[in-house]
Amino acid sequence: MATLAPHQPAELAPAHWTEGTPSDEALAHIPGEAGWPIVGNTFKMLSDPHGQTRRMIEKYGRVYKSKAFGGWNVALIGAEANEMVLMNRDKVFSSEQGWGPVLDKLFPRGLMLIDFDHHRADRRALSIAFKPGPMRHYAGSLNRGIAKRLDEWGTGEMQFYPAIKELTLDLAADSFIGIPWGPEADRINRAFVDMVQASVAPVRKPLPFTQMKRGVDGRAFLVDYFTRETHRRRAEGGGQDMFSQFATAEYEDGSLMPVDEVVDHMNFLMMAAHDTITSSATSLLWLLAKHPEWQDRLRDEVIAVTGGVDAQGRVRDLDYDDLGKLELTDMAFKEALRFVPPVPSMPRRALKSFEYGGYQIPAGAHVGINIHYTHHDEEYWDNPYTFDPMRFTPEQVKARHKYAWVPFGGGAHMCLGLHFAYMQVKVLLAQMLPRYRVELAAGDPDWQAWPIPKPKDGLKIALEAI
Repeated sequence: MATLAPHQPAELAPAHWTEGTPSDEALAHIPGEAGWPIVGNTFKMLSDPHGQTRRMIEKYGRVYKSKAFGGWNVALIGAEANEMVLMNRDKVFSSEQGWGPVLDKLFPRGLMLIDFDHHRADRRALSIAFKPGPMRHYAGSLNRGIAKRLDEWGTGEMQFYPAIKELTLDLAADSFIGIPWGPEADRINRAFVDMVQASVAPVRKPLPFTQMKRGVDGRAFLVDYFTRETHRRRAEGGGQDMFSQFATAEYEDGSLMPVDEVVDHMNFLMMAAHDTITSSATSLLWLLAKHPEWQDRLRDEVIAVTGGVDAQGRVRDLDYDDLGKLELTDMAFKEALRFVPPVPSMPRRALKSFEYGGYQIPAGAHVGINIHYTHHDEEYWDNPYTFDPMRFTPEQVKARHKYAWVPFGGGAHMCLGLHFAYMQVKVLLAQMLPRYRVELAAGDPDWQAWPIPKPKDGLKIALEAI
């Protein structure tokens, strides 16, 4: 199936991609198992996705098939598979047709759901929002918003995950949309939460009173809101927030991006940034609370860079130009992303047949790489379940396979907002560590592993004033 050409009307995009699915016979030579009748291995994947992956690799090897969620998927395991799929040099793999059946009702035509020329043109136009000028503006907004909220948290016990989730949404209202916190931001945040929850709801049709219906309604609200706002900001000249940058984004020929595409990209990037940053910030705080020696090292680094607390007792902001000086903080965040990658696996669909690991994979097959498994594979990592930020010294990184660590994906679909994610987490630590010492208040949490990891108990921590 041909991909959309740039500027093609969004309503012509396919709703689902099922034609050309390989038959059981075409996949018969690939080892694996179908699981139970009808449901396949779906419940095994939902209950323990990482354990199920380990069992399948131990039994069948690093190329295997599994039937789940209504069809066959061919798993391709390891850094070499990551490189082949993510670099996609021969344009074999479609991200659009991999993610689409899961996300198309809620986040259609986002950057992750388009391919090739269309993706390249839109990505280039949207990249203006991540240039140094706008990023400086975001840095100021993040410092102000995070400092205010941390002061409100105060000392004592709290659940970190829901608190940082709420903060991330509020920061997005400011940095991403350019509106003040308040009733309008709350309504927008509610719509996003409904959409994200609907993306993994078991009922996939928007039937009355279902989560999918709430998600579809949330999308309708945001499409209306962002459409009106795009026209207004174009007329008034926009601003420094991310949405205003998108609204005035131009293609190489100088033409403005169609309004419906601006809206789709804004919806998708708000979702992608919100849930992944929430997850990765939580995993980093969890690991720093478990390893106070590293918490102390990062606190010392932050204070050395920012000056810590000023004469009036206020924690100093982290300046945009100083982000690169937090080298240990950078390494600790990378290790947290290795330990708990916010996107544990990544689907694609093969547009052409290809060979890997001695197997011929037919065109139309749904394939996937497993980021979490590769991040804990002893082939690439010594003691992979030990927290060790020193894995990310320049020497260690150079000696390791480049695609053994891929929390932001890679190739053409590398996360567009990865530098924003680094900035938000560094500002969070720069504001938090001079204020508080962080401890676990209820021991190690159990983690919900999929689709985006989060601690089941919300990560109960205790904040003690420095």
